[in-house]
Amino acid sequence: MFKKINIVPRWIIFIIDLGICAFSLFFAYLIRYNLSLDSVSIKDLSGSILILCLINSIVFINFRTYAGIIRYTGVQDALRICYAILMTTSVLFFINLVSSNSGKALSFSNVTLIINALFSFLFLISYRVLIKYAFSYLRNYKMDRKYVIIYGAGEAGFATKRILEHDPKSNITVSAFVDDDVRKVGKVVDGIKIQHTSALQTISISENIDEIIIAVFDLAPTKKNELVDFCLDHDIKVLNVPPLDTWINGQFSAGQLQTIKIENLLEREPIKINNDEIANQISNKRILVTGAAGSIGSEIVRQLLKYNPQTIILCDQAETPLHQLELELKDIKTKTTCIPYLGDVTNEDRMSEMFSLFEPHYVYHAAAYKHVPMMELCPSEAIITNILGTKIIADLSVAHHVQRFVMVSTDKAVNPTNVMGASKRLAETYVQSLHQHMVSRMAEEKQVNPLWTPTKFITTRFGNVLGSNGSVIIRFKEQIEKGGPVTVTHPNITRFFMTIPEACQLVLEAGSMGKGGEIFVFDMGKPVAIVDLAKKMIRLYGLVPGIDIDIKYTGLRPGEKLYEELLMDSENTLPTYHEKIMIAKVRQADLVHIQESFEELVVLAKQREGSMQMVAKMKQLVPEFVSNNSVFEKLDGVKAGDGNVVSMNRAV
Repeated sequence: MFKKINIVPRWIIFIIDLGICAFSLFFAYLIRYNLSLDSVSIKDLSGSILILCLINSIVFINFRTYAGIIRYTGVQDALRICYAILMTTSVLFFINLVSSNSGKALSFSNVTLIINALFSFLFLISYRVLIKYAFSYLRNYKMDRKYVIIYGAGEAGFATKRILEHDPKSNITVSAFVDDDVRKVGKVVDGIKIQHTSALQTISISENIDEIIIAVFDLAPTKKNELVDFCLDHDIKVLNVPPLDTWINGQFSAGQLQTIKIENLLEREPIKINNDEIANQISNKRILVTGAAGSIGSEIVRQLLKYNPQTIILCDQAETPLHQLELELKDIKTKTTCIPYLGDVTNEDRMSEMFSLFEPHYVYHAAAYKHVPMMELCPSEAIITNILGTKIIADLSVAHHVQRFVMVSTDKAVNPTNVMGASKRLAETYVQSLHQHMVSRMAEEKQVNPLWTPTKFITTRFGNVLGSNGSVIIRFKEQIEKGGPVTVTHPNITRFFMTIPEACQLVLEAGSMGKGGEIFVFDMGKPVAIVDLAKKMIRLYGLVPGIDIDIKYTGLRPGEKLYEELLMDSENTLPTYHEKIMIAKVRQADLVHIQESFEELVVLAKQREGSMQMVAKMKQLVPEFVSNNSVFEKLDGVKAGDGNVVSMNRAV
């Protein structure tokens, strides 16, 4: 019913304001004369009210005090009224002063004017506030009231409370603020007590809290997970305050409050990297990023911009994503020149032209095919792109004296069970062998050119990336929003996860600290059970797994394994100055032998005569490559019984 109430015309508000000011003057006279009506001259009072209303009319029209919608009265309305009352009082003081000097003093005394000003302001504000709260109560009295706890008693928390109170679509009562800062505990803000976070669970249960709003931007991931688990167990909704950079003029709307995402719960403590060292190396350099339009490549580009390189060459074969990245970068204020370069890393002539044209100092090689089932179906594409493409870019880096070559690899290269992982392992082997070959040539090259330095080849290896193209998180979201079922390959399958920015920080840090020839691995924490991930995502949508949304097991896909590893069985690790980054020690391979084997492998891939022959060759080159749930499993039996193949494996 109250939604149909029209806004009161401004002229009515104007008349009410004048009437309140007249009443305030009458009240001021009564106080001036000790509440004695007999002492008040009706003639003098009438004249004073007439003068006051005339002056107030002019002032109110200029300050537009009547223009605001009363039900939405705020601080700005109060300030306008305050300025108007001060102006009216100043004019009356001036009139009194002029009148007294001419011998014709008006009946306004200074005491009366001060009392009138105070009561005018009090009454004008009070009736607006009363109407505002009455309207709010009448509008919401039939709505279900929500009881909310705001986690964080800082500026974001107080802003959240104000926004919730002014939101016409919500009927929310803030029951408490909670905060870790013991200095704030026990204090009261807007009538609401600040409690310690240790009391959060007790308050939530005792007061039947409906929602908890996280208004802290640096809440530790472990605490966030504990909070969300508690809320999900007690059917409490968890919301996040939007990031500060999305606020407009220090404000945000209630509609911007976001349901917490699964990505937020899989985050770990952010890694700290040596920004100064990276900046010293990258500043004013020409940087090439292959696969620049992909989820990893594009984030590498964004993070590189912070260090002010001279030029970033954005190389990718995907036209539309590359164009979108170009448009995005144009909106960023930076001195760095970003040049899109459409080309395939397997096209040697096109890549050679790019290196000759730009002569990059650094190369970040992120271009690769990464989808495991797809590469099981198309092993020739994995060989040509992941192996040959890497070889072409690495060889050109040497030929054009690139200072550092940083390769983005994957945890699937460890004890690979699929073509994609094996192809990335072979790419790792090649860049390591190339680096060792260049180091062995250093003395010879130094005699010819004392300034010659070898290209430093560095590899980074990490797990699944949250939010990347094809990520399981995105797939689950789509399935839940369609009503299910959510498909999981196996009830026991686990994966390591990291965020895209975190992965790219590792790439930049590795490029900075690497001396050449290393494979850097990242402390990924504990692996996550995919079925638990699916259940938690369903619950975050406010649904019940198995009732609202079914979980369906589809079986392992071709080449997929139950768990991923970051280190091979034959590897060990060496520490670095960073506690979360380690160096994997791997067996060395002869470059000449690798090059000959690669030529044979590429010939097989380009002839496309048979996937079995290609994969058999890959298994020769990667002894630990044992297929899983794949048509190529039969090759592992052949390998085990063929003495010639086994001896070849040992030679590699």
